[in-house]
Amino acid sequence: QVQLVESGGGLVQTGGSLRLSCAASGMTIATNYMGWFRQGPGKQRELVASITGNNNTAYEESVKGRFSISRDNVKNTVSLQMNSLKPEDTGVYYCNKLSRPVAWGQGTRVTVSS
Repeated sequence: QVQLVESGGGLVQTGGSLRLSCAASGMTIATNYMGWFRQGPGKQRELVASITGNNNTAYEESVKGRFSISRDNVKNTVSLQMNSLKPEDTGVYYCNKLSRPVAWGQGTRVTVSS
């Protein structure tokens, strides 16, 4: 059974940094097209960063230059380094496959105070 567990969220001030981690069991992150998604208050879940099996990355326009997605194939994790955080980055962050998504994890909450 595939399970995704996100961690690393918290409360930070504007301009702060957080590093989110997503641990996968029952699947191999190295061979999957993975993404980090964000669901802000009252908003739909949106894709903010992705990484292909060849480590090509892509970012939603508002996070370009501030967020960085990476994977650790040994630990079977995918991470999201978030710098220069803004209040609009507030939300619950999830990871998942972009191709044939699996059941969503519980996510990790990020709150950026102004």
